[in-house]
Amino acid sequence: MAHKKTTPSWTDVKSRLADIDRAGLVTLIHDLYTASKDNQTFLHARFALGDDVLKPYKIVIDRWLWPDAFKNQNTSVARAKKAIADYRKAVGQPEGLAELMVFFCECAAGFGSAVALQDEGYFDALVRMFEQALKAIEALPEDRKQGLMTRMDTVRQLGHRAGYGVGDAMDHLLAG
Repeated sequence: MAHKKTTPSWTDVKSRLADIDRAGLVTLIHDLYTASKDNQTFLHARFALGDDVLKPYKIVIDRWLWPDAFKNQNTSVARAKKAIADYRKAVGQPEGLAELMVFFCECAAGFGSAVALQDEGYFDALVRMFEQALKAIEALPEDRKQGLMTRMDTVRQLGHRAGYGVGDAMDHLLAG
């Protein structure tokens, strides 16, 4: 009877990690750090290294929600949302998440308004993120809410220029 080879899982990796000493673990993390820019971004955010741990995530959001038309770049809501998910995995601090969600909304509404975008799916994603951002802001301490809510109101105003009921949906979410 042939044995069926299974795909390694986190459990398999975890059992091997138990055999590694501190120096080996540091070497492993170093190797992961040098293997990819995403790993570097993750570790910088996790350990709060650098002046602005949100900057790399904002760069990704901006790139995928406000592409350079002269370079024939496309939009990708999924890739922009992935930046927020990656930050959530790395640190997940509520204030940072709220900031990235508001920034997502600002980029999406700004680009949509600047180029008179006609993409219903893009605007649906904007409204969904607007709702998530409002929930994230609501969970913050009172002294952290006002600046973000002011920015969300600007997004709401831009939403009225988009069509597709975007501004009305945002009005409804703010009222509710």
